[in-house]
Amino acid sequence: MYQAPRGTVDILPEEQAYWRYIEQKAAGVSRLYGYQRIDTPTFEDTGLFTRSVGQGTDIVEKEMYTFKDKGDNLITLRPEGTASVCRAYLEHGMSNLPQPVKMFYFADIFRYERPQAGRLRQHHQFGCEAIGEGDPSLDAEVIDMAWRFFTSLGLQNLSLVLNSIGCKQCRPEYIRILKEYYVKQAPELCPDCSTRLERNTLRLLDCKKPSCQKIADAAPRSADHLCPDCAAHFAGLQKYLHLLAIPFAVNHRLVRGLDYYTRTVFEIQPQDAGGQSTIGGGGRYDNLIEELGGKPTPAIGFATGIERIILNLKKQSIAVPPLPAPQVYLACLGEAAREAGIRLGAELRGAGTGVVVATGIRSLKAQLRQANSLGVRFTVILGDEEVKAGTATVRDMATSEQQTIKLAELAGVLKKAAW
Repeated sequence: MYQAPRGTVDILPEEQAYWRYIEQKAAGVSRLYGYQRIDTPTFEDTGLFTRSVGQGTDIVEKEMYTFKDKGDNLITLRPEGTASVCRAYLEHGMSNLPQPVKMFYFADIFRYERPQAGRLRQHHQFGCEAIGEGDPSLDAEVIDMAWRFFTSLGLQNLSLVLNSIGCKQCRPEYIRILKEYYVKQAPELCPDCSTRLERNTLRLLDCKKPSCQKIADAAPRSADHLCPDCAAHFAGLQKYLHLLAIPFAVNHRLVRGLDYYTRTVFEIQPQDAGGQSTIGGGGRYDNLIEELGGKPTPAIGFATGIERIILNLKKQSIAVPPLPAPQVYLACLGEAAREAGIRLGAELRGAGTGVVVATGIRSLKAQLRQANSLGVRFTVILGDEEVKAGTATVRDMATSEQQTIKLAELAGVLKKAAW
């Protein structure tokens, strides 16, 4: 018997209300800040991700779904959303538009990693990108947008952590200092960190192993080694966050998992869950457009995993609005009633009323049981005698009250629910 591949799940009908609720809130908040939707391909040229995400990252080295297509092209299923949006920005000449260009997306993301709650091999993201402006007020706006999105969902007890990891001018010296510190700790490092020490020193701060976390806690801090421009940018961001009344803490270990980040990095977490339960994060990537072949272009973005949001909505017992359901069940008794019911169902739908028309040959009791399980407000009972008389019996499923209505008047009566 076939099953969904490991690390993937079916999103069943009873779960769909969460997804539509989140998507509605995300699109609504995006519009408030002037973002427009973009949809990019599920797969891209592999080079787009190896060049942008970074050769020394776990994503590129361990997690990407990469294959050759029938044209012998090396293709990768999208492991994150930003690189694709930046490729589209370049390909479609968006640098000629008023800057910054603000875009949001919903995207399937594919990473081959150990499946766990809220982290699947195929998961789904909502993200936004603001490309073409380096002012720290834009950083604050993106964070404000993310914060407003989560609070609009009803999530509470969230915390914001941020850091600055510098730029091309000041980061090399900081990495040199950081590496000197970690070389002295080399015997205590986990195997992954021993590799990172040579290939991706900054990621040492991001290790989740308890023994390495103790070492990272005492490591030199990037905020203490920023160039004047980066220091001013970080100070400006914090000033604007204070103006927006968004509480935050600076965490010197926060670096994020992708190589393209510069200056601002941030994460939003449930206060009692720790860093591995981050529900959203992002940062500035001022060099990425240039690395992909464009001119120097500052940018900042944010993304969140929808599965992880749903886990937190359930954990906090936040009810979501139910999806619209059919309002009417049409019970048919007899062949003439069945034919009339098919025509009546089409008429009611044309008038904007959701209808489930009974199928098969079942007793009235069985049909009423099905109507009740569907949660409809009204059941229209149509038998051969009613067809001859040009009427139908309409039953209010909440009160069990019944009334005879002329078929010619039924669509209007049900639409207004006037009786």
